Order: sequence, then structure tokens, then C-alpha cells
Amino acid sequence: MSERAERFVQHLAALQGENPGAMAALRRSQAFAPGTHAPAFPFVERFVGSECPAWDAWRLALYVVAGLFARHPLQESCSFAAAFGDLMRERESKSIEKRFIALLEADAENVAYYLRQAVSLLASEQVGIDYVQLLDDLAVWMNPHADTDRIRQRWARDFYRKSNDGENQISNPGS
Repeated sequence: MSERAERFVQHLAALQGENPGAMAALRRSQAFAPGTHAPAFPFVERFVGSECPAWDAWRLALYVVAGLFARHPLQESCSFAAAFGDLMRERESKSIEKRFIALLEADAENVAYYLRQAVSLLASEQVGIDYVQLLDDLAVWMNPHADTDRIRQRWARDFYRKSNDGENQISNPGS
């Protein structure tokens, strides 16, 4: 996990405790394309870097994570995909799996939409996620030229391992 992602999530956590207006602006920013809601600028742009253009994947990921965090600021060390897998196992709901698969199929332009729905579901159950890892992953995912297969495969492994929680595990014959 990157140090700059950690600093940004720490910044969001501090805003949560100190500035409810900032959190409201970041929540509202989710109704707009990432990085276009001017009231959110003061809370995010200082982490962007002067060399980043408006369409930079890191910048877009900052805005998406800021909005998600403002909506559901519960942090855990559990990855987003593992948390969603836990939720599927607990609810025994195939619709959660369908939502997750739709998210895995999302491209750079619509991943924020699917994440917003998923995080709302996690919030309803008070399930926290690792926003630092999510930010690092989204910074790659939101780059339309990046190969996101590695991230999608890791998310799928995390999700299905947690959703099965040891059921149907096949032991490794080499161990």
C-alpha cells in the first residue's frame, strides 16, 4: 500500500471528526463525475499533485474514495472484496454475488457507480473496508490504459474465499 494513499485516508478520517461540512460536500460529490464537484476540491486537490491532469487516474480515484469514505467511514483491515464476500456468506444472497460480478466487469468509466452501490450495502450492515488498499486499486482500475486483470483476479479470490469461508476447500496435494 502506498504512503500517499495512507496519508489521504488519514486526512479523510480527520475530516470526519473535525468537519461535517466537508464530509457532506464529499458525499454530494458522488452525484457528479469524479473530480468535477467544485465544493469537494478543497478537501482533495492538495493530494493530487500539480503534474496530474484532470483525467488522471490517481486524481479520479481520490475523488471516488473520498465520496465513498464520506458515505461510509468505517475502516477495517479487510479488503473491499473480502468484506463483500463476508456479506454474501452472512446473507446467503446470490444477488450480492451478481452485484460483485457486475463490479468486476466494470470499466474505468463506470466502476465508481458500482462501488457506490456496493459500499451502500456494506454501510447498511456496518461492514468496514480498507480504504487505503481500495484507493491504490482504483488508481490502477480508473486508468483506461492499465491492465486491471491482476486487481480483478485478486478481488475475485478475496471475495470467493470469504464467501465460502473454508467450505469446499481442496487441499493442496503438494503440502
